[in-house]
Amino acid sequence: MATYKPVVVQAVPKLGEKITQDTLYWRGYKVGVSPYNYAVTASSRIHIYGRYSQEPIKTFSRFKDAAYCATYRDDGNLLVAGSEEGSIRLFDLSGRAPLRQFDGHTKAVHVVGFLSDKYRIFSGGDDYSSNLWDIPSGTEIVSYSEHTDYVRCGCASKVNADVFITGSYDHTVKLFDARTKSSVMTIEHGQPVESVLLFPSGGLLVSAGGRYVKVWDVLKGGQLLVSLKNHHKTVTCLCLNSSGQRLLSGSLDRHVKIYSTTSYKVVHSFNYATSILSLALSPEDETIVVGMTNGVLNVKHRKPEERKEDSQKKRQPTYRTYVKGRTYMPKQEDFCVSKPVKRVLRKYDKLLKSFQSSKALDAVLEPPIRLYTPEVTVAVMQELHRRGTLRSALAGRDEKQINLLLTFVARRVIEPRFTPILVTVADMITDIYQPVVGQSAIVDRQFLRLQEAIGKEIDYQEELLEVLGMMDTLFATFTKKKDTHLEENKSNGLAETIETNMSN
Repeated sequence: MATYKPVVVQAVPKLGEKITQDTLYWRGYKVGVSPYNYAVTASSRIHIYGRYSQEPIKTFSRFKDAAYCATYRDDGNLLVAGSEEGSIRLFDLSGRAPLRQFDGHTKAVHVVGFLSDKYRIFSGGDDYSSNLWDIPSGTEIVSYSEHTDYVRCGCASKVNADVFITGSYDHTVKLFDARTKSSVMTIEHGQPVESVLLFPSGGLLVSAGGRYVKVWDVLKGGQLLVSLKNHHKTVTCLCLNSSGQRLLSGSLDRHVKIYSTTSYKVVHSFNYATSILSLALSPEDETIVVGMTNGVLNVKHRKPEERKEDSQKKRQPTYRTYVKGRTYMPKQEDFCVSKPVKRVLRKYDKLLKSFQSSKALDAVLEPPIRLYTPEVTVAVMQELHRRGTLRSALAGRDEKQINLLLTFVARRVIEPRFTPILVTVADMITDIYQPVVGQSAIVDRQFLRLQEAIGKEIDYQEELLEVLGMMDTLFATFTKKKDTHLEENKSNGLAETIETNMSN
C-alpha cells in the first residue's frame, strides 16, 4: 500500500509592503507600561496615571463641570486645566486643592498652556477671547478678542517667552505677542482649526483642520509651504517627536499618520478601534498615548534599544565543529541506522486518508481556515474533484451547511487563483440543490448573491475588454506609417519627370 501524500496547498505570492527603517521603528511600539506619569481629563476630573501601575495615582475633582486640556509645566511641578464653566485652575502636583483660579472667560475654556518663562499662562475660550494670566499674582495681564468663533487650540513658542498662538473655528490661526495689544500675524487655514503646534525652532507652524494638515513659514509672514490631505475625516490632533523629524496627526478616521518633516510623506500609520481625539508623545519618544471617542485610553510603549557594548554576544561554536565528521568514509562492516521521520497529518488530511470526503470538506469550512486561509479550503476541494468525490461531498447537506458553502463560493469565486475550481463547485451545488430552490429564503438569498457576484465580474471583464480595445486604437494611431516600395517608386518617378521638364 502506497504512503498517503498530504494535500498540497498552492502558495500564491503576495505583494508585501515596503519595509523601511521607519516601519521597523514604529512597529516597536506595543501596548505596555509607560515610563512616565501622564495627565488625562475625563468628565469633571483630572487623572494622573502612574508609570507602572496603569492606574490613577492621583485625581483632581474640584470642577463643577467638564475639565479640558490638562497641561504640565515643563518642570512637571504644576498642572493647569480649563473647564466648561469658564474658570482656569492651577494645581500643585504635591497637593489636591487648586493653587490658583483664574476667572475672566464667560464661556468654556478648551485651551490652556504655559509660556516658556513658566510664570504666565495663556488660554482660549468659547467666548472668542484669548487671554494671558500672571501666575504669582493670579491676575489677567491682557485679553485679545480678535477671533470670531470658538478658540479650541493653541501653543506657546519655546524660543520667545512672549509669543503664543491660538487656532479657532473661524478658520484662522493668530500669533500673539504679549508686548503688543493686538495679534501680529493672522493665517487663514480654510477649515475650522482643531490643532496647532510650533516647531522647536519657532520658524515653522503646523495647523490641522478639516482633512488638511498645513505647514506655514512664520518667518516669511505665514507663507504656506505644504498642504497634506492624507486623512479621510477631520484631523483632531498634532504632535512632534523629540527630534522634530517626525510629525504625527490623529483623526476621526481612526488613524494616526506619521510624516517625515523633510519630505512630508507618510512613513508609517497606526490604526485604532475608534475615532481619535487626543494624541501625545513622551519626552524621549518611548510612549504614545491616544485618547478615543469611546472613552478608552491607548498607551503604547517602545523598549529602548540595548547598547552594543552592554549586550554580550553568545560564544558561537568554531568552524571545526560544523565540519566535524563530514569527510568520514564508511567502512564495509559499518551499519547505517536511519531514524524514521514521523509525519503529523492535519485533520483534513487524516479524513481524506480514511476516504471521509464529506467530513474533510466540513473540516476546511470551519471559521479559522475558511476566513484566514481560504487557499486550504480550495486545495481540499481541488483534491476531492481530482478523486471524483466532490459531488458526493457536496450532497446531502442541510440549510445551514448550504448557506455556508454558498457564502464562501460567492465571496471567493471572483479571485483569479480560486476561480477555476470554485466555478466547478458552484455548478455542482446548483445542479444538486436546484430542486429545493424556493423552499428556503436563506438559500435563495445566497443563490442571488452568487448570481450578483458573477454578474458583476462579467461586467468588469467586458469593461476591461472595451478599455483594451480603446488602448489598442490609441497605440495604433501613435505608430508612424512607413512608406511602401510603390510609394517610393511613385515619388522617384515624379521627381524624374520634374527634372526632365526643367531640362527641356
